[in-house]
Amino acid sequence: MAQYTDGFSGFAVPDLEVARSFYSDVLGLATGEEMGQLSITLPGGAKVFVYQKDDHRPAVFTILNLVVGDVRAAVDELVGKGVRFERYDGFDQDERGIASGMGPDIAWCTDPAGNIIAVIGS
Repeated sequence: MAQYTDGFSGFAVPDLEVARSFYSDVLGLATGEEMGQLSITLPGGAKVFVYQKDDHRPAVFTILNLVVGDVRAAVDELVGKGVRFERYDGFDQDERGIASGMGPDIAWCTDPAGNIIAVIGS
């Protein structure tokens, strides 16, 4: 069996600078550059690699889960920064788009490339 020394996840966007601005300025995550692409360092130290793909198509599933202590406060803060939260069939979501009662509270938004991000309660 291979002896892995590290691991990371990744996803595509059509414009790295737009992605950097969103993940850094809007979501408040630490960003940097690795291998000529965007890296995001998540709370806890895990890294996500974001690469440019000119013919990008948004993922139809959640690509990133951001855990917060208070989903309502996080959603309100992000809405204040222009983030729009999504609504999905089959989930009992309140007026803000927060789903409750099926596990931890959760709300979904998209990044500028249309990739789905969850804000989920701890």
